[in-house]
Amino acid sequence: MFRDALLVAGKDLRVEARSRVALNQVAPFALLVLIMFAFALDPDSGVLSKATPGLYWVAVLFCAVLAIQRAFAIEAADGNRDALRLSGLEPAGIYLGKMAAIAAQLVILEVLLGLGVVLLYGTKTAGWALLVCTCLAATAGIAAAGTLYGVLAAGLRVRETLLPLLLLPVLSPVLIGSTRAFEAARNGTPGEGWPWVGLLAVFALTYTIFGAFGFGPLLEES
Repeated sequence: MFRDALLVAGKDLRVEARSRVALNQVAPFALLVLIMFAFALDPDSGVLSKATPGLYWVAVLFCAVLAIQRAFAIEAADGNRDALRLSGLEPAGIYLGKMAAIAAQLVILEVLLGLGVVLLYGTKTAGWALLVCTCLAATAGIAAAGTLYGVLAAGLRVRETLLPLLLLPVLSPVLIGSTRAFEAARNGTPGEGWPWVGLLAVFALTYTIFGAFGFGPLLEES
């Protein structure tokens, strides 16, 4: 299963490295979202600084939807999804591989968004251990749920509009938990953030388990 996961993850990451869709399209979109937030909120009033954690993770979720759609769009061309089903790879391995590839792309986008927040919003934070653990747990949760709902929507005609409607409400615990943890790190009270990291870890683990068992039937139906 893990060998199959490495094969699928490597394939998806090589496709992205050659196409550079995440770098040339998703990353500029993410930075544009941050700029629009800066225009919408007055930086001098302090509202922008207070809302920075929430704005950051909203931008991450928007980018995650695009990355997940892209991850399954590459399987739709030229019967690639049928070839994937007939490849003999373990469905759980395919799920974990696509999840890992999406997570790797999200980590890169989160770093770029973090730099954008620092440069555009002038945000200063402490508690780097809390920030890193929050990003890792939240990324795993987004990738786990996104991969599951991505294959669910992949076989539908309206998958481009249906996926956000299915996925974003499910990811509301991730948005809440990661925002609260970032606020705790920014305020210098990391003790208040670690319970939220625990919630994010439970969310990620739950969806990873469900995905590993449910991905196969959903792939067949797609």
